[in-house]
Amino acid sequence: MFCFTTFKRYPQGVLHKLISYVKAVLPIKVSVSVLKKYKDVEGAVKIEEVNGEELVKKFAEEMEEMLGRKMKSVKSLAEAAEDADLYHEYNETLEFDYYNSMLINTVDEDGNPVPLGGEFQLEENEHFSKLAVNTQQSNIQVPTNVYNRDPDIVNGVYMSEALNDIFIDNFQKDPTLTWQYFGSSTGFFRLYPGIQWIPDENGVVTFDCRNRNWYIQAATSPKDVIIVVDVSGSMKGLRLTIAKHTINTILDTLGENDFVNIIAYSDYVRYVEPCFKGTLVQADLDNREAAALGQGSLCNQAIMLITDGAMEDFQDVFEKFNWPERRVRVFTYLIGREMTFAENVKWIACNNKGYYTHISTLADVQENVMEYLHVLSRPMVINHDHDIIWTEAYMDSVLSHGILLGVVGTDVALKELMRLAPRYKLGVHGYAYLITNNGYILSHPDLRPLYKEGKKLKPKPNYNSVDLSEVEWEDTEEKLRTAMVKGETGTLFLDVRTSVDKGTRVMFLRNDYFYTVINETPFSLGIVLSRGYGQYIFIGNVSVEEGLHDLLAPDLTIASEWTYCETDIDPAHRKLNQLQAVVRYLTGKEPDLECDVQLLQQTLFDAVVTAPMEAYWTALMLNTSGMDDGVETAFLGTRSGLMRFQRYTGIEKRIAKSFLTSTDKENMFTLDHFPVWYRRAAEYPAGQFLYYMPRQETRGRGHTFTWQTHTHTHTHSNTHSPSQNTICAGRFYGEVDGSVMTTLIRMASAHKKKGDILQPCDTEYPSFVYEPSVKETNSIIKCGRCQKMFVVQQIPDSNLLMLVVQADCDCSRQYSRITMEPKECDRMRSQKIRRRPESCHSFHPQENADDCGGASFISLSTSLFFTCLTFAALVS
Repeated sequence: MFCFTTFKRYPQGVLHKLISYVKAVLPIKVSVSVLKKYKDVEGAVKIEEVNGEELVKKFAEEMEEMLGRKMKSVKSLAEAAEDADLYHEYNETLEFDYYNSMLINTVDEDGNPVPLGGEFQLEENEHFSKLAVNTQQSNIQVPTNVYNRDPDIVNGVYMSEALNDIFIDNFQKDPTLTWQYFGSSTGFFRLYPGIQWIPDENGVVTFDCRNRNWYIQAATSPKDVIIVVDVSGSMKGLRLTIAKHTINTILDTLGENDFVNIIAYSDYVRYVEPCFKGTLVQADLDNREAAALGQGSLCNQAIMLITDGAMEDFQDVFEKFNWPERRVRVFTYLIGREMTFAENVKWIACNNKGYYTHISTLADVQENVMEYLHVLSRPMVINHDHDIIWTEAYMDSVLSHGILLGVVGTDVALKELMRLAPRYKLGVHGYAYLITNNGYILSHPDLRPLYKEGKKLKPKPNYNSVDLSEVEWEDTEEKLRTAMVKGETGTLFLDVRTSVDKGTRVMFLRNDYFYTVINETPFSLGIVLSRGYGQYIFIGNVSVEEGLHDLLAPDLTIASEWTYCETDIDPAHRKLNQLQAVVRYLTGKEPDLECDVQLLQQTLFDAVVTAPMEAYWTALMLNTSGMDDGVETAFLGTRSGLMRFQRYTGIEKRIAKSFLTSTDKENMFTLDHFPVWYRRAAEYPAGQFLYYMPRQETRGRGHTFTWQTHTHTHTHSNTHSPSQNTICAGRFYGEVDGSVMTTLIRMASAHKKKGDILQPCDTEYPSFVYEPSVKETNSIIKCGRCQKMFVVQQIPDSNLLMLVVQADCDCSRQYSRITMEPKECDRMRSQKIRRRPESCHSFHPQENADDCGGASFISLSTSLFFTCLTFAALVS
């Protein structure tokens, strides 16, 4: 339990006011009253040591069970789609009016519903992020470049109507399900629940399910791809532009289990990226754009030849290196309108189990590139295998059927999965994380997948290919990463430096890591428990009546993102916040709610023990003679996510108006972390005061700013206005005065630590930590014709330093500022261990090699049917 206060700074007598304010709001007698209350219920307290190995196994089993339920729902969709297709007779002249998601609820100039529109009921739904949806029916999205009355579309939509009942039945059996869908190979996308599809600003719907990564990766096994592009003299202008677009489109079809390299040839052969010479590169987004070494997939192998013609067929070369097994498929792309040497280009593909396409314009690229996926899917279809295939952010189950109907699936939000590893069981610094078989992070509190562009948050291009070693940077030998990638179960400890407060402050911890594999998936789960607060958990037990009385206090809140009670199962509960759900459960008004009994017991205990704070704070507020108008808020937090707070000024007077609000994620209990002030206070000795200035309050505040905790305070000896004191508040002092900071480091008053801190490459990032044994020091800095004197004094029982600097000597020419800005660098190029997917279908003797493009076409009867379970990687 930690108590805090916030207040404004004044230009005169700052230290005396700081101490007097805090002592006024948090006097010793309050601590005594809280301890006395604890003594009254101490007999009901039980302290247990946390068993990390058992905890991580329990979490993994619950996650496996949850994913199993989702898979069961998806398989029921697959079976229904197979049956519907089996009994559907294709009708070239079939007419069927369906709900087009872009046209629903739209009328023409006469007020009549447009074709494929009509009235489609939509209601806002809490479960679907407050979007307007129809949970009684799905509807259809068709890309702008696909004719929505095409016979293939109409027959597919009519056939897939049978999925509506399965969608609804699945949602009734498992109310935690989110989006369910069917993506057809003909281009339409059936989505449940139905929604209004919004086109872009040009009125165009560019979304095509067939181009989505989960769809593409489900169609094939892992593959090694060499792209060979002709850059001779004839490949200029439009041809070269088309060739580049073709390369980019091929790269977009590759995932993290695929490997690629690009070779250009004319009179000589060269690697497009010299760092890739003689190797294959893992085809995640970063490696498709930069340099990093990888390993082959050891499954499908293909050469993509992009040229405007071939003078010969190179039969002797293929006979020597690829025949008779033809294990390496060759796909050829003829660029340009001329067909002079087309026969040789086609012969190369048809005699190496590949496919030939002719690309004459930029508009032809997408459709023609995608043809190779149908060819690579042939072995899987013929084998009639029921594999589970995973892409970097998705899980796809592939069921052989013989006809490429498409992909059916449902989304699983990672946020919901990580709720199965609740924060209160992991301690103040503890957390859980998930990685893939390639070592890439699915979920981690230090994974920051979004960046801000203007006022909008957008996903970073490589958000789903961030390696564990780029976040757990103390794992220098990669023992943790290697063990988890191999699917092992075990434990290890690391001495770590972790940053808080948006990377501006560092803490030193000793963490125990526990990890295991999630069965039937390529994922591994890890949890972290810090020595100290993370090693033990106490369980308090008070009566429900007493706990409820104190829980209903107006100054009390609980963590809104934590799951005290499951409100997402019953639609009637979805509008309840967590505190409302807890109260209704404990009072017996909602006995069917599923609640975390252990967390509720701890919350009730904390409410009872901290109840004396409410009475004291109220009395203090009423006794205005003992208060100064500088105090804004007093607040308290506990491990159960409970918070008490008392506002001492109105919102119109408060400086920190966003502090402790829903937008202030850093200082609130969230799904990912405890508040910054809570984490920092946990590492300080009991009884000391910790002062902290929230990051968002440090710029542009004029003459006043908000205090909570602060690592450096400073004032100038000849300051004439308050604004000179506050203009640098919250900044790293090395940026303000490089001469003093440099001197302090040389005097060993502050230690400079180096390490790879949250950097995706081999680099060093300095952190500065004050040496607590130095109580007071001073020095004189010589700067040309003048000298600067400064004094540093440690403020007792706090984390503050008083720094007084003589301000009439400018040393900026002799001492540059010490900046903390990140530097661009190359990503680490060391080869990393990965676990290959178990399934591989690269060859089957019954393949029809004559179906290789040109006059022929890929028959749907040689393709397959997929089911898919996707992971929604971005959550707000």
